[in-house]
Amino acid sequence: MSVPVRVSEAAGFAIEVEDLAIGYHGKPALSGVTLQVPTQEIFGIIGPANSGKTSFLRAINRMDLMTAGMEVSGSVRVEGRDVRSWRNPYALRQRIGVVFPLPVGLPLTIYDNVALSSRLRGTRKKADLDVIVERCLRRAALWDEVKDRLDSLGSLLSGGQQQRLTIARALSQDPSILLLDEFSIAVDPVTTMRIEEVLAELKSEMTIVLVTNLVQQARRLASRTAFFLTGELVEVTETETMFEGGAQDPRTTAYVEGKFG
Repeated sequence: MSVPVRVSEAAGFAIEVEDLAIGYHGKPALSGVTLQVPTQEIFGIIGPANSGKTSFLRAINRMDLMTAGMEVSGSVRVEGRDVRSWRNPYALRQRIGVVFPLPVGLPLTIYDNVALSSRLRGTRKKADLDVIVERCLRRAALWDEVKDRLDSLGSLLSGGQQQRLTIARALSQDPSILLLDEFSIAVDPVTTMRIEEVLAELKSEMTIVLVTNLVQQARRLASRTAFFLTGELVEVTETETMFEGGAQDPRTTAYVEGKFG
């Protein structure tokens, strides 16, 4: 049963989902999801594999248009506007940065990986691009490590550096929403902590939806956390409430205590 947490309307919602259902080739993957994500906070999503977490992110960013057999019903609104009302889905995605579980480096230099989005939007002056590239690499905690080799291929970076490069590239879009799907799955613990520090700073500038298989990561970062299980939103509540024994559903308590997963 979905138990959405509602905050004051004055706070505003970055994402509002109502009765969302997702399937693939007729097979249900997620159903009956209703929740709201307030602006400028980190919103965590936890749950075992095949619970529908990644499908949820895909619906927000209209990735169903790129996923064969994916069927979506219900309502998803981003900043008050239904995502299906956007005639140009690329304009929607410009507002929503996405970081996938494994680094997705383009076959470009470090500089060009970060500058690409700005160039596509019409920025041509190198001085302007230089400012954007440095700002995004700094925000992704990568600038000091790569500033002397910006012309090197991004694919030559270590796994953790490539993931931070992916974050820098997402930030170069100036998104109002950042979707993170298991960003630390292939990243070492030290780099994971560095990225978490970056995310904690970024929440003052944008809304972050954090899908993670590390329940303690959600506890460290998220203001609210949703628990998904076998295609159902079991509940969403204040993160500390969920982890301090205040969950409404015993399945949530069992999961955060590591009794299954």
